[in-house]
Amino acid sequence: MNPARPATPGAALTVVLATAGGLLGTTVAVAAPASAATRCASPVYMRQFFANTTFSGTAKKTDCDSAIDENWAGGAAASGLPKDNFGVRWTVTRDFGSGGPFTLTAATQDGIRVYVDGTRKIDLWKNVSTTQKKSVDITLSKGTHTLRVDYINLTGAANVRFSYAPRTSATVDKVKPLAPAGASATYDPATGRAKLAWAKNKEMDLAGYRVYRRLKGASFGTAPLATTTATSYTDSTLPTAGETYYYEVRAYDKATNESTGTADLPVTTADRVAPAAPTVTTATGEVTPTGGTGGLKVGWEKIPDAVSYRVYRAASENGTYTKLVSTGELSYLDISAAESTVYYYRVSAVDAAGNESDRSVPQRGKIWDNDPPALVSGLTVTPTEYGFQLNWDKNPATDLRYYTVHRGELLENDEGDKICYGTATDYVSPDETSFAYTTLPDGGQACFFLDAVDDDGNSAIKWNGPAEAVAATELDMTPSVATPEGSPLRLDANGTEGDEGNQLVWSGLGAGGEESANPAQAFRVYRWNPATAAYERIAELGAGAHTYFDTGAKRGSVSYYWVTGVQADGTETTPAGDWAISAPVK
Repeated sequence: MNPARPATPGAALTVVLATAGGLLGTTVAVAAPASAATRCASPVYMRQFFANTTFSGTAKKTDCDSAIDENWAGGAAASGLPKDNFGVRWTVTRDFGSGGPFTLTAATQDGIRVYVDGTRKIDLWKNVSTTQKKSVDITLSKGTHTLRVDYINLTGAANVRFSYAPRTSATVDKVKPLAPAGASATYDPATGRAKLAWAKNKEMDLAGYRVYRRLKGASFGTAPLATTTATSYTDSTLPTAGETYYYEVRAYDKATNESTGTADLPVTTADRVAPAAPTVTTATGEVTPTGGTGGLKVGWEKIPDAVSYRVYRAASENGTYTKLVSTGELSYLDISAAESTVYYYRVSAVDAAGNESDRSVPQRGKIWDNDPPALVSGLTVTPTEYGFQLNWDKNPATDLRYYTVHRGELLENDEGDKICYGTATDYVSPDETSFAYTTLPDGGQACFFLDAVDDDGNSAIKWNGPAEAVAATELDMTPSVATPEGSPLRLDANGTEGDEGNQLVWSGLGAGGEESANPAQAFRVYRWNPATAAYERIAELGAGAHTYFDTGAKRGSVSYYWVTGVQADGTETTPAGDWAISAPVK
């Protein structure tokens, strides 16, 4: 059966009706248009009631209906309508977005016809005594479509239900939603937040929106910045570094299809990020061509995004720093600095937006006083059981920073003079006048000299040298019993630095749980006794042991050790040997 089609006023159409008794043909007038006064906002239906089943003449009543779900039983559908042989028409035009697969579902007693854009999709047009049902799957193209539902009651009970809904299974719906329209982005420099807004998507199966963000020059990542069902989003996570970011909004449906993105929405953030703090590299005195002081020059490393630097000075490291100058250079000559006075400088970097960095670590500076310390005097070197004991006179310099201990060997020059050629081995506090130099006392000869260095780095030897050197011969503490070769063990001994004693660590024969084809059943530790000229056992440890602390070792001396492994038959392995030196207690 073909649907009724519009005709000119006064024209007539032949409509075929299905009734309980068969097909009924009749000629009827075409229905007049709905009253122009009735307006129903989409997706609400406009509903018209007719006192006939041909939808002819003027509708008895026109109103708006949000859903088609009625059960009039045996009564009239509206005032002025008969309880039998009446018709109701619903019409709606709406935007279906990207379209896609939909299901039309109808249940009625008596007749119903459903049209999409004038094409009939459901046709249940007969008089029935029970509710009849039908569902139809259709595919809609994107954009606006018109639905029309015609219902007639012939005789008896009257009820009708109709709905349309998208099919949201991922296996059925392969249609992407349309990209959100009307997207915009605004930025609030005061709060550092960007607000995005867009129009509501027309998709009926819309699940929500995904917001993406990228830095200029980069790509959008696969993970969204945010997911929302609203039509706006405020980004409070923007870095405030004066950079440009782009946003894109995409819609996604219940089948997980995602739309293309909106046009990129740019936002340039306020720059509230300060540059990195500079590192002060120099704070040294300058000398004029005439020999006088030219000031104290402070220099620092370049910071990439800095346009200027601020220099601060204080009289002490943790004192109050006063700003001296703002400069675009990488150094500043402080001509107000007094000679022989210590100053502390800190420098900050400032960018084009006026952000100031943290201040640098304080840098100590003083105009060079050209007055190095005096040479170290009174040096004595005494051979000891731990090496040598050095003593000297206190240096009179008031700005002394440290002493350096130099050890070397005596060599003869071309004139036959013996010279001590040495290198710095240790640094000693300026408050000390002695130093315990630890070395294996095996009878060798050595020479020593000391240098004094002040706060300005002036070396006494460099400016006042040569230094006074003292030669000495070590004691020979070597045991008279040599350690044999071929031990299956390896021993490492280290001198004590407190009350824990010398530490002995060995490996082999299953020590420390390591794999061994012939593990020792025990380990024995021996220490050389010069008085008895023998290695005497001081400990016996169980299988698997690998560490021993000798708290009985003499402080301020060298100790020689053996470690042996005890086999299953009670025999001992060839010993492994080593030595350890402990400095004397101060």
